[in-house]
Amino acid sequence: MVSKVSGNILRSALLNDVPKCFGNTRNLHNNMEKKRFYDIIVAGGGMVGTAMACSLGVNSKLSNRKILLLEESPEKKWEMKPQYSNRVSALGGHSKTFLGAIGAWDHIESARFKAVKKMQIWDANSDAVITFNDENLEKDIAYIVENDVCMSAINKELKKTPVEVVYGAKIKSYDLPNEEEYRKNGLVHLHLQDGTTYSCNLLIGADGANSKIRNTMGVQYLSWSYKQMGVVATPTNNIVAWQRFLPTGPVALLPLTDDLSSLVWSTSSDEAKMLLELNPESFWKNYPRYELVENVTRRLSDVMATILGPTVAAGPRQLQPSISSIIEGSRAAFPLGFGHSTRYVGHGVALIGDAAHRIHPLAGMGVNLGFGDVNCLQRKLSEAAYGGCELGDHHYLLQYESERQRHNLPRMIVIDALQKLYGTSAMPVVLLRTLGLQLTDALRPLKKMIMKEAAL
Repeated sequence: MVSKVSGNILRSALLNDVPKCFGNTRNLHNNMEKKRFYDIIVAGGGMVGTAMACSLGVNSKLSNRKILLLEESPEKKWEMKPQYSNRVSALGGHSKTFLGAIGAWDHIESARFKAVKKMQIWDANSDAVITFNDENLEKDIAYIVENDVCMSAINKELKKTPVEVVYGAKIKSYDLPNEEEYRKNGLVHLHLQDGTTYSCNLLIGADGANSKIRNTMGVQYLSWSYKQMGVVATPTNNIVAWQRFLPTGPVALLPLTDDLSSLVWSTSSDEAKMLLELNPESFWKNYPRYELVENVTRRLSDVMATILGPTVAAGPRQLQPSISSIIEGSRAAFPLGFGHSTRYVGHGVALIGDAAHRIHPLAGMGVNLGFGDVNCLQRKLSEAAYGGCELGDHHYLLQYESERQRHNLPRMIVIDALQKLYGTSAMPVVLLRTLGLQLTDALRPLKKMIMKEAAL
């Protein structure tokens, strides 16, 4: 028989020396910690954070793990109203697939959304235009979904999972361990303003662009303001998926129904204030044209018509739309900026969505990148669980960071460059981008490659 002292020594040795891939038994020190211990805590209950919690909850490899979602706002009951919301997202095919995998897309389909089958993009300073997906109108290139509809759909599926949710959870501080501390006890601690303390093996930060978790990690965050506002509204009498690059910033009209659209206009703060009050008939205005640009454009069109044929070179185009009215109360504005965390992970912590990256809305990539983060991270955590490792195992977190940074950063750089390229009316720049649009529109393999690379 093993003595009590020998048993304690043996148990202590096992708990201290056992590799992390044998589970998190040594983390549950006492009854209090057991009561408020979770394998994973997701901080932030927006679309991306709620989707993260839901995807973990439906993952069969994580079915025996305790998962908690902390949301600062109170729980909201959503009801679909006849009037469309002014905050929408253009979801890509990969986002649709992800939402389908967690069961949310069925709810979106039963509510409302609009498939985009074609898009045309104009330059305000020239007649240059590029048309995407003009050859295959049977294929959807994006799905316009109101944020409230998407959020409600994810929440409906979340309620079916064993994930616990605490609303009104105002987090006061985080205790994030260094490498030595995490190796010793494998715990992250969270302190709420009401005095409650939680601990977990893995903390997932989905707390937005001003992430307190990212700040606590102490990682470098590259950011700047575009000194622009995004004006949103719901115009009537437009059925075209349309984007026009203006010197002050891009404006997009995304179809909601056959006669309603969602407008997203990136512009200067002063003009944004004006647009919030402007009559709909006065929304569009002409911008300066250059004779040299128009002459070169015509010559290039003639050359491409000779080489590619007049139909291919010219490409199909539609007249840009007009707006007859704006739905009452649908106008709003929000600031625009760029941000990217040099690290997405630490010991026992990972960032997703806006907490890790913030992007200009001109390509509609924001929430798509966030859903991509969620899908990648839940896959890596599933692999860790299947391999018998702790969910905060740094090896798997680093795999998530590498995969997502390789995906996100190049796209963010391209979008930022486009914002700067189209943010001027200088004639040499207008000529450069006009020729670029013309050539890209004529070279269909190049357009297909762009659409493939833009897939989220």
